[in-house]
Amino acid sequence: MPSIAPVILCGGSGTRLWPLSRETYPKQFVDLGEGRTLFKDTLLRAQRTPESLEPVVVCNEAHRFYVTAALYECDVRATILLEPAPRNTAPAIALAALTLTCNGADPLMLVLPSDHAIGDESAFLKGVESAASLAEQGHIVTFGITPQSPETGFGYIEQGETLGQSGFRVVRFVEKPDAVTAQAMLDRGGFLWNSGMFLLRASIYLQELERFAPEMHAACCAAWQGRMADGAFCRPDTAAFLASPSDSIDYAVMEQTDHAAVVPLSTGWSDLGSWEAFYQAEQGDDSGNVCHGDIMTQDAENCYSNAQHRLVTAIGVRDLVVVETRDAVLVAPRERVQEVKAMVGRLQSAQRVECRQHPLVYRPWGSYETLVMDGRFQVKRITVNPGAELSLQMHHHRAEHWVVVSGTAEVTNGNEIRLYTENQSTYIPVGTRHRLKNPGVIPLVLIEIQSGAYLGEDDIVRFADVYGREDLPAHGDESR
Repeated sequence: MPSIAPVILCGGSGTRLWPLSRETYPKQFVDLGEGRTLFKDTLLRAQRTPESLEPVVVCNEAHRFYVTAALYECDVRATILLEPAPRNTAPAIALAALTLTCNGADPLMLVLPSDHAIGDESAFLKGVESAASLAEQGHIVTFGITPQSPETGFGYIEQGETLGQSGFRVVRFVEKPDAVTAQAMLDRGGFLWNSGMFLLRASIYLQELERFAPEMHAACCAAWQGRMADGAFCRPDTAAFLASPSDSIDYAVMEQTDHAAVVPLSTGWSDLGSWEAFYQAEQGDDSGNVCHGDIMTQDAENCYSNAQHRLVTAIGVRDLVVVETRDAVLVAPRERVQEVKAMVGRLQSAQRVECRQHPLVYRPWGSYETLVMDGRFQVKRITVNPGAELSLQMHHHRAEHWVVVSGTAEVTNGNEIRLYTENQSTYIPVGTRHRLKNPGVIPLVLIEIQSGAYLGEDDIVRFADVYGREDLPAHGDESR
């Protein structure tokens, strides 16, 4: 087996899975139970590929700390590329290819979306092994899923002549069809669902991109040449990258190249693009209900229920989706869950924070979660990683009271530095310089009670920061 570099794409926003998925907390990072996420599943699956190299993760600015937290929890090192703005998959893969070839190497790239679920991992790994021999010969290999039904939510690939032992030449790609067309393709045979996963030589991709999308190729090369290192992150040049057209690898390369090949995968697979997909991906109880969290049902059938923070009960209902989070609840018929995206659009138009911000927010030092928020007070749970620290800062409009739940806190409060342990507390007056640090070897967990006339995250003056954020805007996702 040749060396294979996993390239994991994290650009999706997952708006159809609101309220669990948000703009700043998309579905690939959502906790599916016991700390499991689709991103971690993808990362670990890629790590189990034979001859796997250090992965390259392509994500955007708002999600970078979710990526670093997951890498830390999985004990995986990776190169993290930060897209200045979304430009679809073709430019993202180009950045990864330029990263992998910059030192004279030229590995095969295993390109994986970060938000897919695969049922049979052994079948996936076997498919990668089959695809590797084709990619070694210069083919750009995509993986097609053996269809189980005439799905209208997926694109399709038509197989052509046989290539090697397990592959086929691609005849054409078919856009998401209507139900009649999908059934006709299944009846005819030779069609596969388009999974959006690829195995290809990095240099071959850049060669074909330059041939068929020269403007995109030039913009990505310029962005890579102008890159800057920022701690654990690599930042391509913003202006150059924004000059790139936005397009998928399918349109920019696969539909035009002579090197397109497909390897079928016979496995359960879903891009989990809706709550109905989540329902279909799991085995229901005797009444057809799929339940996550604290759920009690009575005379309920074929429902998907997900409770994140409290008891949810359902009586005498059929075919519903019910999703509860700390700050929002969704109730919809399963047959209409595709309309969730439209509802998110309405929330955006109304400038509702619930469509963008999740109560749980990751930072380079750890995370915080909003527990209660009212007009003049707010309660948060703050978790600081071992050895990490927040910026030295002050607030003009709010005071803070910190109570240590577990671990050890080193607190700078004005001119005083003190250690606090479990059940001890301290008070930070308005206008006082302060800093929180975890000097211990276990996570520090504390409860923060804010009070004041204004509690916005932009009420912060940062004096020093080990993560280099003092020159960045102190609002939005750069607070704390």
